[in-house]
Amino acid sequence: MALLQANKDLISTGMKEFSVLLNQQVFPNPPIPAEAMVTMVDDWVNFYINYYRKQMVGEQQEQERALQELQQELNTLSAPFLAKYRAFLKNV
Repeated sequence: MALLQANKDLISTGMKEFSVLLNQQVFPNPPIPAEAMVTMVDDWVNFYINYYRKQMVGEQQEQERALQELQQELNTLSAPFLAKYRAFLKNV
């Protein structure tokens, strides 16, 4: 069953906003451990999930599926950022 268009639009918006957030990051000096950055990114993902949870429409099952898809997409977007951070740590 396909997601409702309104939820698809919210997922798209959330992905765009999350991508902007990741692109705005400046790596800290002194750097924090990679595990701490992973925790920070996980916190950002959870923040976005909780924010968009209130805006999803449809029945509970539809909302949960949309939130799962949003979480998967945000995790996918965060993977290159975390890889870039790990590379940064190797060069410090």
